[in-house]
Amino acid sequence: MAEKIIPMKGGVVAADNESGRTTSMRTAETLFRLLPMGLCVAALIVMLKNSQTNDFGSLSYTNLGAFKYLVHANGICAGYSLLSAVVTAIPRPPTMSRAWTFFLLDQLLTYIILAAGAVSTEVVYLAYKGDTAITWSAACGTFGGFCHKATVSVSITFVVMLCYAALSLISSYRLFSRFDPPTTHSGNKAAEMDVFHT
Repeated sequence: MAEKIIPMKGGVVAADNESGRTTSMRTAETLFRLLPMGLCVAALIVMLKNSQTNDFGSLSYTNLGAFKYLVHANGICAGYSLLSAVVTAIPRPPTMSRAWTFFLLDQLLTYIILAAGAVSTEVVYLAYKGDTAITWSAACGTFGGFCHKATVSVSITFVVMLCYAALSLISSYRLFSRFDPPTTHSGNKAAEMDVFHT
């Protein structure tokens, strides 16, 4: 196999010969990136099928903006998980731009899914407990099936968030342990110092 030259931290150049260890790490990361996709799809399907009709009326996830956001966030995360798993599975030498892209997108998706889970948790809590201060009565006594499915979907979403938090740690470790931080070069240090002293 041909050796690939990889620039490493500190200016050191290392040769990567695509050993079994590298292949197994890439396979593990690919599978770990696919895990949230399955969980996102499960949370999405549970919420999409979440509606209940009884003598008091009907209730669907589309009646609540938080649950619509949860569905959209899970759909976006599932798509990103699939795309990132495909990109990870393709053997290529690591580059700084690829590491930064994974780092930023993993961070972004972690916060998107965290926000979806948090806002949906608040709605589920209000559905179970109500809020007497604003005369919002508990709805789960009347729409128990709806509340149960919503709780399941929100719980799965928080498991997805934990997966994305772990992926964020992996991508940040890969970025900051392998590459030096960007440096700025200025030709006139005296001018920079004068700015701070005036």
